[in-house]
Amino acid sequence: MRDLFFCFVLFLFVASTLIGQDATGTYHVWEVVEIELAAAKDYANPYAEVTCWAELEGPDFSKRVYGFWDGDSTFRIRLTAPAPGEWTYTTASNQPDDAGLNGHSGTFLAEPWTAGELAENPVRRGYLRPDATGHALQFADGTPFFMLGDTWLAGSTWRLPFRGAVTDSSYQPGPGIGFEDAVLYRKRQGFNSVSMIAAFPNWDSDVHPSTYADANGVYLRNAWEKFGYTVSDSLGRDASGDMSYWGSFTAKNMRDEWGNLPFEPSAERKELSDFDRINPAYFQSLDQKMAFLSEHGFTSLLETVRRDAGPSWAAYFDFNESFARYFQYLVARYGAYNVVFSGIHLDWIPEDFSLTADQFNEALTYHHETYGPPPFGQPVTALINNSTLEQFGSGDTAPWLTIQSVGNKPRDHRVSDSLESIFALEPPYPAINFEPYYTGWDHEINKPGGERPPADSERDNYFARAQMYGSVLSGGLAGHVHGTAAYDITTTGEPAGARPHFWEALRYASGNYMAGLGEFMLSEGDAYAELRPVREDLHPHKASDAPYDGLDGWAYMLRDSAASLALLYFEHGAEVPEVHGLQANATYRLEWYNPVEGSWQSPVTVRTDGAGVMKLSEFPEDASRSYGDWAAKLRIAD
Repeated sequence: MRDLFFCFVLFLFVASTLIGQDATGTYHVWEVVEIELAAAKDYANPYAEVTCWAELEGPDFSKRVYGFWDGDSTFRIRLTAPAPGEWTYTTASNQPDDAGLNGHSGTFLAEPWTAGELAENPVRRGYLRPDATGHALQFADGTPFFMLGDTWLAGSTWRLPFRGAVTDSSYQPGPGIGFEDAVLYRKRQGFNSVSMIAAFPNWDSDVHPSTYADANGVYLRNAWEKFGYTVSDSLGRDASGDMSYWGSFTAKNMRDEWGNLPFEPSAERKELSDFDRINPAYFQSLDQKMAFLSEHGFTSLLETVRRDAGPSWAAYFDFNESFARYFQYLVARYGAYNVVFSGIHLDWIPEDFSLTADQFNEALTYHHETYGPPPFGQPVTALINNSTLEQFGSGDTAPWLTIQSVGNKPRDHRVSDSLESIFALEPPYPAINFEPYYTGWDHEINKPGGERPPADSERDNYFARAQMYGSVLSGGLAGHVHGTAAYDITTTGEPAGARPHFWEALRYASGNYMAGLGEFMLSEGDAYAELRPVREDLHPHKASDAPYDGLDGWAYMLRDSAASLALLYFEHGAEVPEVHGLQANATYRLEWYNPVEGSWQSPVTVRTDGAGVMKLSEFPEDASRSYGDWAAKLRIAD
């Protein structure tokens, strides 16, 4: 029954691709074309022993596209046509005497999508890449892309199951929620991306605590707790022997809908993943979700693993070789989709529970040098503690990194300094905040100015809004990723514990503000990409009592070089500033934007003086909310 269901879903979402040894026919540009190969020889470990690929040739394109092992003797190569015209390929492998893998060739045609088809699904415009400024993202056809993402880190697992059922158009999140339900709900709210970790090795609901080391003192996981399920294991104690240091809960189970783990268990230590033996069945479940996202116009931030897999991976395996192989498996399996790849989820770098940033950078650089970047040009980044620039650097020090990011710590005004430092890089990088303030999360790193408001309160949702606009107007022009306390996806049948159920957090008001952020930034088309952060030209740009580690009292501005367009944001408690750096003796149209309602006020005209200074008189009145943050747009009217 499981196989019948999987085949049905696969037909629904990849029926446009050809599955067979020799792909022929006509496809659309950027559509997945799949070549299936059957190895003629037997291999003890096909994942580690066999590397196969197709040499793909087409208009202004000639690259090697790697394939992946998909169980038994099956290998697949997923590719796409980046341009209309005739395309040819020939397969090969590192096993030259295997007739099943080598020498298969084919020709297919690619045709463009119609204007109507492009309007139905934006990912048909091609894969993401930096735009001409280097600071923002666009589709391959030049259409701007501003990421409006959500954080479902465990969305790859059974916790958000792929149900293969139809979602009602008026669906509201509740118990029993499935992956399709969540995607279509967020789509109605204006989101266009979700962030997921592809796999959680060593995580299971077992007899061990969520954080524990093996008999050699090597930590196997620093996992999210499965609240309500207590265990007792001395290996989970801290150095003082105090079990309460990490709590008594076991780890959240991160299998797929059918009970599969991403790697085979180690023969020597059953609680340890054998990182050199992948389990394709797990990723066949993830295939359905990736195809569904593409079908409904979503990109995804797909991360390799969370950093706590690192210590055991490095202790018992050739880390650079093994980690690079796994990353390449994800690139090969999902590299024909519109994806942003994240080389590592490095949200925290504790000495016991993570490798260092340098160690991950070395492995990711090894992958880059061994396999090259994704063949169709998708961006590669990392979710990070503070900033990728600080942890990895740029250019030759991290050649795999094509999008810089900030996140996790700090979650307050200090993130603006990191984003502005990234913006100043030459050559430029797109930048984004992947882990800003999370609504509903009672954690020490999620307390701006030490404050923890009630979940989904007006103050809680204001903090999320302040991080949205403050991050983007500090130079994070690639977009923004929203988050809640339900990032771990506590699901149906589990007690929520210290974090809410996933469907409860989806209903938080903070999710409603993301569409408004996109509308505000794209209100002048792609002109936002030409702007640069100049908060220092707001006098004052922060109130005298505004906390540096908080989210009140600051003001932000993006402005173009000609001072003809500016976008501004004023946090709750900001002082009404003078706007400097504008054209002298010029008339501007000022439009206030309500970031709660996502609505514009009627424009007014304001004139600058001979020094290019505009004096704003006051912020708009809004008695309906206690936290009066405002956004605004200035456009030259002369």
